[in-house]
Amino acid sequence: MVKAENIIRVLLVEDSVEDAEHVISVIRNGGLAVRPSRATEAEEAQKALDSKHLDLILVTPNPKGLDLAGICELVEKSGKDIPIVQLVDTLTQEVALQALRSGARDLAIRTVADHVQGVVKREFENLNARRSLRRMEASLRESERRCHSLLDSSRDPIAYVHEGMHVYANRAYLEVFGFEEFEEIEGFPVLELISSQDAGEFKNVLKKISKGEKRPDRLALKAQTPNGATFDAALELSAASIDGEPCTQIVFRQQTVDAKVAEQLDALKRQDLVTGLFNRQHFLTELERGVGSAVAGKVDQALIYLELDNYRHTLDSIGIGGADVLLADVATRLKSLVAAQDIIARFSDHTFTVLATERSHDECAAFANALRHGIEEQIFEVGEQSISMLSSIGVCLLTEKMSSVKDVLERAAEAARTSSEDGGNKVTVFDPGAHDKAQAERDQHWLSLLKDALTKDGFVLFYQPMVSLQGAEGEHYEILLRLQSPKGEISPNNFLQVAEHHGLMPHIDRWVIGKAIQVLAERLKQGIKCTFFVKLAPQSIQDGTLLPWLAQQLKLARLPGSHLIFEMPESKVVTNLKPARFLAQGLAQLHCGFALEQFGSGLNSFQLLKHVPAGFIKIDRTYMADMHKNQESQQKVREICQEARALDREVIAEFVEDAASMSVLFSCGVSFVQGNFLQEPEKLMSYDFGS
Repeated sequence: MVKAENIIRVLLVEDSVEDAEHVISVIRNGGLAVRPSRATEAEEAQKALDSKHLDLILVTPNPKGLDLAGICELVEKSGKDIPIVQLVDTLTQEVALQALRSGARDLAIRTVADHVQGVVKREFENLNARRSLRRMEASLRESERRCHSLLDSSRDPIAYVHEGMHVYANRAYLEVFGFEEFEEIEGFPVLELISSQDAGEFKNVLKKISKGEKRPDRLALKAQTPNGATFDAALELSAASIDGEPCTQIVFRQQTVDAKVAEQLDALKRQDLVTGLFNRQHFLTELERGVGSAVAGKVDQALIYLELDNYRHTLDSIGIGGADVLLADVATRLKSLVAAQDIIARFSDHTFTVLATERSHDECAAFANALRHGIEEQIFEVGEQSISMLSSIGVCLLTEKMSSVKDVLERAAEAARTSSEDGGNKVTVFDPGAHDKAQAERDQHWLSLLKDALTKDGFVLFYQPMVSLQGAEGEHYEILLRLQSPKGEISPNNFLQVAEHHGLMPHIDRWVIGKAIQVLAERLKQGIKCTFFVKLAPQSIQDGTLLPWLAQQLKLARLPGSHLIFEMPESKVVTNLKPARFLAQGLAQLHCGFALEQFGSGLNSFQLLKHVPAGFIKIDRTYMADMHKNQESQQKVREICQEARALDREVIAEFVEDAASMSVLFSCGVSFVQGNFLQEPEKLMSYDFGS
């Protein structure tokens, strides 16, 4: 199901409906969900700006009623952030400069599908990034306001210091040191509030902080008031910012317990009790700092994610009681291999993490291998058993692009899984270059699997029922393809792109059609009236031998063609209109049906039915998202059903996920419904393949 936030609302400034439909279909063929509208005059464009939540405006070359400069002026007056893309037939320096001067954000060659799709996707991503940034800035301002409110009401003395000078202090801080107003302390050196015996140590701490070195979390010393009175205090130091300027937050706590005891208590909060390493919570705090410094330009850090191989099997032999002993010994071994500046933690049950710092990226990979060797070479004694352990390690290099802790952890964990799936006792490093190379290798692997599946019957068919809401006779199913593997069936989302790129789709489509005909013929012999909906790829309809081959298969199976309905997405049909029309006409001669999928997302989808005789239309899945709540989607579906009835077409709603939507669809006049809410896809019965 496509989420609402992933749907691109596009306004197309284009005089020709046919050309506009073609552009929208090109975008949708790139896997992008689109809700289009069209304007030819300023009044229509202004109405769209006023009434619609637009994400993108596409302007075709030389429109008659509204040019690029005119639409840019309207958008500028609206005050909305809507990127405008100029579509061109040929891209020259003069054309590009003129478009950019007029206010276009980018240009796309409309005859090159990949270019149009790439530009639209990039501009939509950039728009979402800007929107997200504005939301974050607003949230940050609100958070800062609330923080100041909380700081002012806090009983703890808190100050913010920049370059050793006070830039903020709350009421409790002023009271502790005997000040009436913040103006008395603004710009006042914090060293003046530290006793002379500890001033030198505190000065060294400030110097280290200014150099970007790690600040101590807690510092015990004597503080003094301006009148000379002193008291024992514990300073808690942390990074902060005021109005975008980096500074240090200092919390002065009057010492009520022994300094060593306080330090021990603080250490316990950060420690994993079984291994003595840092715990998950503290490590995440340190990783957050590391990611922040990487975004700021620091390039010598990496997250090392280490999982013990076959830990569950080992646990069976040593028992729960021995597990803690083993994990503690592994932690001791790892701790002996890391440097003082590295941060090591027990992240979860048998997973350890290291934030490696002050190492180049190549050195980080070598360091990870050293950890792996260190575990491999060690013999761990648990009770009377001698145990050897192996580990799978993932390394994620901290770079400017890895801007969130979540992304870093996911990449490192994914790399560790790759190491484990490759047999374990390996190190896998995630970086963009290696990722692209690995993707090429994976594509080659999929290609090999697909070729084997075609020659060795390595595919399997699933079916999902379509339930009639209007009392249609017989059973109706959509046929879905899966690739068999030792670990179960694999969805086509994983391999279709590879199959299309290497021209295998016609072969796969024929395999599916052949098996579907066998099943239908078998069921017909048993007196079961059944209709299968079978998907076709664009490469298949461009194959002139498909129709004669299909006629031969139906004849050999003695199966009436009316039991088969072939379907294609609306956008694919628009961009392959001539061969699609020829196919639909040929299917009609064989008494087979034709259906349009993802119907209703174009500018005028019913116009397509004048060119392609489709008896069934399947409503675009984007309208199914929260159908029972979305009035706009309900109205659109109702309009589609009304027009379909007038043209004697059957309407199918797929991806139906709840009972409330079922009720709405019935009232709209939908003929069939399909979705996991009704029944998930299942394998065809065993007898269907001759067992």
